[in-house]
Amino acid sequence: MRKRMHLPAHKMADAYPEGLQKVMARAKQELTDEFRGITTDGIILPGLFPVKKTGVTLKPMVEAARAFLATLSHEQRHQIQLDIGSDAWRSWCNVHPFLMRHGVGLHTLNAAQREAALGLVSSALSGSGFESARNVMKLNEHAVEISNLPDEYNEWYYWMSVFGTPSLTKPWGWQFDGHHLIINCLVYGDQMVLTPNFMGSEPVYAQFGKYAGTHVFEAEEHVGLTLMRGLSPEQQQRAIIGTTLPGDVLGTAFRDNLQFPREGIRFGELDAKQQEILRKLIGVYVHRIRPGHAEIRYDEVCDHLRDTQFAWIGGHDDKSPFYYRVYNPVVLIEFDHQPGVVYANNEPSRDHIHTLVRTPNGNDYGKDLLKQHYEQHDHANPGSPHRQGKR
Repeated sequence: MRKRMHLPAHKMADAYPEGLQKVMARAKQELTDEFRGITTDGIILPGLFPVKKTGVTLKPMVEAARAFLATLSHEQRHQIQLDIGSDAWRSWCNVHPFLMRHGVGLHTLNAAQREAALGLVSSALSGSGFESARNVMKLNEHAVEISNLPDEYNEWYYWMSVFGTPSLTKPWGWQFDGHHLIINCLVYGDQMVLTPNFMGSEPVYAQFGKYAGTHVFEAEEHVGLTLMRGLSPEQQQRAIIGTTLPGDVLGTAFRDNLQFPREGIRFGELDAKQQEILRKLIGVYVHRIRPGHAEIRYDEVCDHLRDTQFAWIGGHDDKSPFYYRVYNPVVLIEFDHQPGVVYANNEPSRDHIHTLVRTPNGNDYGKDLLKQHYEQHDHANPGSPHRQGKR
């Protein structure tokens, strides 16, 4: 895309290349389809995400959201606050040119407002999860140092949106959207859903410049490779699902209703040591989430280990690019090495990584929790106790 035309990341372009036009056409079609969620065969498995008390308060996140909103002008709040049921939830996109952005760009905010926005993001993540997010942003700045294209790459070309009103009892949420970093967070009481969560980077390591030494996705790459290498040759053959890398994680933007066939090696086909490495790999991604809720999510995923499969594409030597995924009824994890955009390479390399976490069976964006909320509470009658804030 960069070779064909200059595409700024902070404003609409006059025209887009054919590849981006296809992305926008797919987006338009996807957003006209009713959200169902990622499944194996198009059929949603029911009862996987009950509304319940977790016992782990999300008051710090509510306070962080209120503190951030308090820094904004009336006009900025009007831009940033969207209805809880808005389709903007589904209008995220990883590509760096300005495409379907909404909310307020951090590049338009002052330093105090940016820190408050990052405070909200931090409230949902663990220390390591927030460090990864910030490092992605810093490496987006490093992309300027490599490409000399400051209109396309910047540490602050990220957009924040808030859905609904921050509350300890009613559903609300937020979205952080930009190049290589998309976080969706739905909050309902003390429950939270932090998917879709897309994190990527090119490069993955800054060899020079303002953020020299910054490195991302070492664990995601290393533990996945360790698991594949730890399989016997026969097990590796069961894990391998192809020879050509897919070009991107399959569950990327505008793929909310994707169907994943059951592929790869099953958890039950692994020995005890291999099973432990797979648990560790799941933990690498799940522990991006804030403490307390990370453990809840990890247990939720591990409750379905019997139905978990690990799939692989590519080599497993010291240099070859590869793709892997972990899939079960409540989690989809993907990792993929990409061709260059900042760099000039046309073939995938380990200098460009995409990772993705989603919640299959209808609970991306917390949609299943939100559906249950509407089923349990009367929103039609303005005089109902719920509408009056009494329950």
